[in-house]
Amino acid sequence: MNPYYLAIDIGASSGRHILAHLEDGKMVLEEVHRFPNGMVEKDGENSWDVDELFAQIKLGMKKCAQLGKIPVSVGVDTWGVDFVLLDGNGERIGNAVAYRDGRTKGMDEEVYKIISERDLYARTGIQKAIFNTIYQLMALKVRKPEQLAKAEVMLLMPDYFHYMLSGVAVTEYTEATTGQMVSPETKDWDMELIEKLGYPKRIFQKMVTPGTVLGELTAEVQKEVGFNCKVVEPATHDTGSAVIAVPTDSDDALYISSGTWSLMGTEILKADCSPESMANNLTNEGGYDYRFRYLKNIMGLWMIQSVKKEIGGDLGYGEICEMASGCAIPSIVDCNDDRFLAPANMTEEVRSACRESGQQVPEGLAEVASVIYNSLAQCYAQTIKQLESMTGKKYDRIHIVGGGSNAEYLNRLTAKATGIPVYAGPTEATAIGNVAAQMMTAGELAGLKAARACVFDSFPITQYQP
Repeated sequence: MNPYYLAIDIGASSGRHILAHLEDGKMVLEEVHRFPNGMVEKDGENSWDVDELFAQIKLGMKKCAQLGKIPVSVGVDTWGVDFVLLDGNGERIGNAVAYRDGRTKGMDEEVYKIISERDLYARTGIQKAIFNTIYQLMALKVRKPEQLAKAEVMLLMPDYFHYMLSGVAVTEYTEATTGQMVSPETKDWDMELIEKLGYPKRIFQKMVTPGTVLGELTAEVQKEVGFNCKVVEPATHDTGSAVIAVPTDSDDALYISSGTWSLMGTEILKADCSPESMANNLTNEGGYDYRFRYLKNIMGLWMIQSVKKEIGGDLGYGEICEMASGCAIPSIVDCNDDRFLAPANMTEEVRSACRESGQQVPEGLAEVASVIYNSLAQCYAQTIKQLESMTGKKYDRIHIVGGGSNAEYLNRLTAKATGIPVYAGPTEATAIGNVAAQMMTAGELAGLKAARACVFDSFPITQYQP
């Protein structure tokens, strides 16, 4: 039997342990554990329960041992920007505050007192989002300076879990870039910027790239899970991993990593930090092998997830998609409006947006979902025009990977709105990209082109014509 590799892929709503191995040149996946995730309120802050998440990480690893399928390595990926602070004894300081918490309100203006928004983009190439790490740290500096004063180490979310597994504290490049404090030129922390902002330089850890071997499991973790293995850095930002798994042989592919967020973009070799790029609200996030993920963050299926929770009952996403496809409501909302980031009630927020713009107000689950799906497709079409304008390239297909690749109605709408074919799949792109990085490190896959060819051969891809 070929060796197993374990991807632990944690999203904002759930996490999963995926074991993978190669069989006749094809990647074979096995889900061994799945667990819920979500924000919890602690001390008046929307936070992540990192203790519970780490308990689930170890529980899933124990299941691998119970199956007799011991991985040679493990890697964790999560969402971006969020972090924990540790003191000199390695103890956590405060909560692992979630990006949807309101603590960053007004913190952009505090940052812009020190460096203008335009200069910040020219320096980092990162799209402004009020929850970026740079603004979260400003919130601490302004409101809880004692936490920063006590901190010795800042670890972004996947870095923290790797630290808990291996005892090694580092920062992985693709994840770090999302926070808006990494130079696209040096591919490292912009310490001059960090110092200017008044953040303690000591908390920023050494930068490493996907494929770095951190070491082995700590003795304590080994004892608890029942085995030892290497801890290998994947592209720890979930989109960074998902893009590795885009099944293309082209260097100019257009992709949507579709999940809670829709990340739509392409890969470029040099960051575009121009004022025009900033005006289009495009971002230059770090990718595998120092490629840049030139993309736009679009609100994505978070809107559908929220509506499902509010009025969807026990219906599955496939059923909601099917119901929405039967509606003819023409109303469209701006999916990127901040009003949809964390509203008290998403259903009512969508209805209010339609009412305020003089459009038909959706009634019931099917119509609300239809408005969201159609709005997403229109947003994708606009984003393609922006990307084509900035790159000077004409795209002839879209690869949709991740959980949203199962949304058949949205895929059909996207093909129609953009006028180009959509290739949907694989669904577990993030876990596949995570595993692929581990396999490349082990020498089982010869590089990124070989990894993508393996993905294309291993998983079904569904085509939708305009």
